[in-house]
Amino acid sequence: MNDAQACVEAATYNERNRLIFCLLAAWAMAAALAAQAGSTLQDPDSWWQVKVGLDFLANRTFPTVDPYSHTFAGQPWIIKEWLGQVLLALAYRAAGWNGVVTLIIASISLTVFLMGWFLSAWLKPILAITLAFAAVFLINPIFTARPHVLTFPIIIIWTAVLFGAAREERAPPWWSLVLVVLWANLHATFTLSFVIVGFAGLDLLVRTGLSKPALLAKWIAFGVLCPLVSLIHPYGVQAILATLAVAYGNEAVSLIMEWKPFSQPDSPVQEVAILLALFGLLVSRLRIGWVKALFVVFTLHVYLAHVRFMYLFFLLVPLVIAAEVAQQYPSLSTTAWLAEKRDGLEKFLARRFYAICGAAAVLTIGVVAVLGNAYQVAPSPKTSASGALAFAESHHLSGNVLNSYNFGGTLIFHGIKTYIDGRTDQLFLGGFTKTDDETGHSGGKPLLEARLKKYEIGWALLSTGDSRIPFFDQLGWKRAYADDYAVIYLPDT
Repeated sequence: MNDAQACVEAATYNERNRLIFCLLAAWAMAAALAAQAGSTLQDPDSWWQVKVGLDFLANRTFPTVDPYSHTFAGQPWIIKEWLGQVLLALAYRAAGWNGVVTLIIASISLTVFLMGWFLSAWLKPILAITLAFAAVFLINPIFTARPHVLTFPIIIIWTAVLFGAAREERAPPWWSLVLVVLWANLHATFTLSFVIVGFAGLDLLVRTGLSKPALLAKWIAFGVLCPLVSLIHPYGVQAILATLAVAYGNEAVSLIMEWKPFSQPDSPVQEVAILLALFGLLVSRLRIGWVKALFVVFTLHVYLAHVRFMYLFFLLVPLVIAAEVAQQYPSLSTTAWLAEKRDGLEKFLARRFYAICGAAAVLTIGVVAVLGNAYQVAPSPKTSASGALAFAESHHLSGNVLNSYNFGGTLIFHGIKTYIDGRTDQLFLGGFTKTDDETGHSGGKPLLEARLKKYEIGWALLSTGDSRIPFFDQLGWKRAYADDYAVIYLPDT
């Protein structure tokens, strides 16, 4: 074998070893998530996200008004995240809630793989995989069966590709605009793609100045096309407007946990991670440039403002600064790893790469099939109200229901029109959500009584911790059902 052939073989083996590192990381993440599969079904919104997708598959129509509540029936409402909801529904059709959980686990595992792959282009594979695991572990609180999880792989590719193009002083790849279209139809956070391309373009401008006007023109054209291609959506510009309506103020934002600002007592591990990251940046004297520093500040600000955006900081910051870390600390770089002699195990794995991948794929499918038959996951009883709904059905309860917020999703899923549910990005506004919150505070009984009359409430489905329960007792309503999770009240007629 001549030197050229040896170099080609070595490069092939090195790339295969990187792939194996990333694949092993993805499989390990899938196994860890499968061990706690039920935790992804704790969110009450999972119920209605799946139901919306099922209804779309049944009707093949894009609604423009609300069909699920009795309080806002007929008001403007769109399924702006229709593709994510359809994917969840297809998974549910295929294997029930097990299918939904499998889809979410697959998306998170793919996120780990992609993070490991892009980071290992600059950092030693073991360090890259460690960072990927750490980042995904830190965003574990937002792993729920909802469309936003399906966008994680897209945002990883989008960020890595654009900042990579800026660093190499080349035009952004036009094919990546497909990611914007996909993202726009999956979840409302697609407008973040405009922000990320803006930072990447600014990074290029700082690197080149005005010395490459043709290249800058391509970046500007690409930036203009991003919002334009996002209009390839069943609702067109309405999807963008609905997203901006939440971003610029919504009365429900301050009342919903995921939209609340960062709270140290609620997120001590994340606080430690943030402080360690900032300490490391200060002590190491790492030079990342003011554009990337501004990107770090932006992602941290968005996270501190709304905890649901924690993934922006923990997933994207390592991707954006990995090149600078490798360049300023060569011992941590992929170049240093490549200079090391490959051991026997690495050579063995590289030579049998395709066989290993094939066997792993077969094994993965087999394990999923076996576990799917042996174990059945289900949404949390705190959101399902299964006993209470069975009681309501058997006793033929009718009329408008007043429900606790966390039971809105299961009511939609079971075909019962809600009083309130998790679609507060578009509905339950105009003072509705704020007043509903006030009915549970001290002195809220008159407000509650007025609402019972206004909306002609025929029965109430409340969580056991609902602060309005004493008011129902005082108003003379009868407790018809109670278990560990739900209470049903009926008017004393």
